[in-house]
Amino acid sequence: MITKPASEPVASLGSLLAQRAEADARGAEAFGRTVVAMVTPFTAQGELDTVAAARLATALVDAGCDGLVLNGTTGESATTTEEEKERLVRAVVEAVGERARIIAGAGSNDTAHSVLLAKQAHRAGAHGLLVVTPYYNRPSQAGVLAHMTAVADATPLPVMLYDIPKRTGVALERETMIRLAAHPRIIANKDARDDSTFASDMIATTPLAWYSGDDINNLPLLAIGGTGVVSVVGHLVADRLAALTAHARAGQLHEATAIHLALTGLTIAIMTRMPGVVAVKAALRHRGLLGGGVRLPLVDADRTSTRKLLAECSAAGFTL
Repeated sequence: MITKPASEPVASLGSLLAQRAEADARGAEAFGRTVVAMVTPFTAQGELDTVAAARLATALVDAGCDGLVLNGTTGESATTTEEEKERLVRAVVEAVGERARIIAGAGSNDTAHSVLLAKQAHRAGAHGLLVVTPYYNRPSQAGVLAHMTAVADATPLPVMLYDIPKRTGVALERETMIRLAAHPRIIANKDARDDSTFASDMIATTPLAWYSGDDINNLPLLAIGGTGVVSVVGHLVADRLAALTAHARAGQLHEATAIHLALTGLTIAIMTRMPGVVAVKAALRHRGLLGGGVRLPLVDADRTSTRKLLAECSAAGFTL
């Protein structure tokens, strides 16, 4: 059973820093610090490729990752089956589960289905769960609270919330997050909200470990008390992200800023020209790490787009 302090206002700077240190350690133990939201490899025929998944996971961990998210948005969870999700988790746990934390996406807009995915991930050997707010049907905050609680109650695994209202249409509001933070297994939040005021408030108010869910905000969120990052660009620069995280945690702002600024051009190239998963898979195919592409309704980068992507990455100082 994971234990943690109650979610309540902090009375003093000393107690705030102690709470943050405890949240940081608890989050790092459960999920790692340099986490990559891993793509799901497919064969040229569009089938799940567990051999390539194990190979990619091993390369990422060797490069400095201590956590991997599987079956998330970047893992094309919307177009993989329950059976494929389970096979992917089993393959990656077998490959690197003793060296990194394996976090399985268990979010959907159907609470019963999310509970099923959570239990399936637990059986497959995942170390934690990532649960996004229900999308499309736009539930009330009471519905979001009940949904997240049901998933957290379904297994003994630690849970990382995923707040990304630009995709889901529903944000985790302040009081909802405070109430969720009181759950013994909800111990972290992946922040893709792009709201530094909200992030600062929640880091100061709750015992949640805080993770950047948007690569351009990695350093800003680490600088205000974040525990780590859940990165897409990390597929290509896991070693530099690990160094960035380490410098930020050590208070070495000059060194952390230098890495952050050096990665900015690559982040823009990968995350703003096309869907991140499309760009990453194009880059990984160029490196020979993947054979297949993405599943519809996503479409692969064509030759022209791939050449432009590689040229932009090269101009930013990264030859892929």
